[in-house]
Order: sequence, then C-alpha cells, then structure tokens
Amino acid sequence: MTAQVPTRKKPRLAVWKFSSCDGCQLTLLDCEDELLAVAGAVEIAYFLEATRARIDGPYDVSLVEGSVTTAEEKERILDVRRQSGVLIAIGACATAGGIQALKNFTSVDGLIRAVYAHPEYIATLSTSTPIRDHVKVDFELRGCPISKAQLLEVVSALLNGRKPALVNAGLCLECKRKGIVCVMVAGGEPCLGPVTQAGCGSVCPASGRGCFGCFGPKEGPNAPALSRRLTELGLERSAIRDLYRGFSGSAEAFREESKAHD
Repeated sequence: MTAQVPTRKKPRLAVWKFSSCDGCQLTLLDCEDELLAVAGAVEIAYFLEATRARIDGPYDVSLVEGSVTTAEEKERILDVRRQSGVLIAIGACATAGGIQALKNFTSVDGLIRAVYAHPEYIATLSTSTPIRDHVKVDFELRGCPISKAQLLEVVSALLNGRKPALVNAGLCLECKRKGIVCVMVAGGEPCLGPVTQAGCGSVCPASGRGCFGCFGPKEGPNAPALSRRLTELGLERSAIRDLYRGFSGSAEAFREESKAHD
C-alpha cells in the first residue's frame, strides 16, 4: 500500500456499508479499548453502525464493507471513491463478492423467485462484485469477518505513515506454526487451506473443520493440485465446485477452478 493519510490534526475516517451482513463493521466495534484509541486519533466522520452523526467529506480514509449488487451501489461507490483519499475494502464481500456471489453462477431470477414472496419488489444486478471491479482500491483486508488484529494494524500504519505489517502466506503455514494437526491429512476433511491466504488464525482447522477459504486465494495458489487431492478423498465434482464457490467464490483463482468442475 503506497497511499498515505494527509498530515492533519485528526484525519477523517468514514465507514461505508454495501451489500453485506455488517460483520466486518461489528469487528471494528468489537475492538473495544483499541477503538477508543482509534477514536482519539481520528475524527469518525461517517459510521452509521456506531452513530447517526455525519460530517460531510472529503474523508482521509474510507473503510468499505460489502459487495456491489445493485445499480444504486454501482453509482454510490463512485461517489465514495471521489470523496476518499485512501479507500480500503474490508471483508470477503468487498474483496471477493462474498456469499452473495453465488448468484454469479446461476439464474438470478430463479433465486429471487425462490427466496422472496414478492420478487417484483426486488431490484438487483445479475452479479455480486468486489469493490475493486468498480473503483481504485488502495488496500484490501480479507476475511469473513476481517481479523481484528489486521484491522488495527492497517489503521495504525496509515496514521503513522508506514506500510502495514500483515502476514503474506498460506493458511497451512499458519496451522503449522500453531501446532494444529492437518484436518485433511489426519482426518480426510475437505479443506481449502493449501490455497487460502492466512490471517484468520486458523479458526476452522483449530476446531477440526476444513478451511472454507473466506480469506480468499493466497499468492500463487495451485488449485488444480488441491482439486486432485479432494477427488482422491472421494469428493464428487459438484462438491469440489461448491467448495470453491463459498465465501470467496468470485475471486479469480477460485472462480476458474470451480468452473472446471461444472
């Protein structure tokens, strides 16, 4: 990340919601004591999850949660970008389309009819796309939800004019460092850990479950090799496809590998 917050007494911070569950915004609120320190270092100008008070832009830093799924959001993200010095996309929805990107692979009309009693009231785009597909993004924080520690590190780095110190490795390395027994090797559990970016703290493998890939593809993933191993474990093609189409299904590496199993 090369963008820096302009030097002023208190930089203005805005937090924006697009199509999402609000979980990443709640992670910010869950920072508790740390949030008080952040609030003391910045001017929280727009954050509807925390307060109805609003200070008009421009904003030094904008945190954007959620994907773009409506025509209104497609226009609104352009306005957010215009008002923001630094724009950070937070969470799987904002960085990879999120769970709602499942609609990218099927008939949206069919989904709407299946879910809503009055589909005629629903206006949506045919896809759910990450923020970077629409505007320049200065930095991305992955996860569903994002990591509290990573969020605080990025905000602190911005305020101090330095590069964030974030882990850049695969989840398997994180499991090994924490002494977690591999759920795929030892238990035959389907797991996206070998192709997923670290950062979550290996929450699912630590609980004996395979990784669902909510932090998205790691740098240089070898998804075809993992798919071959999943096949050896007995997974059907459709199950492998659906595994890749979870939290980060719209991320290119996962999207293309899922299509290979249609």
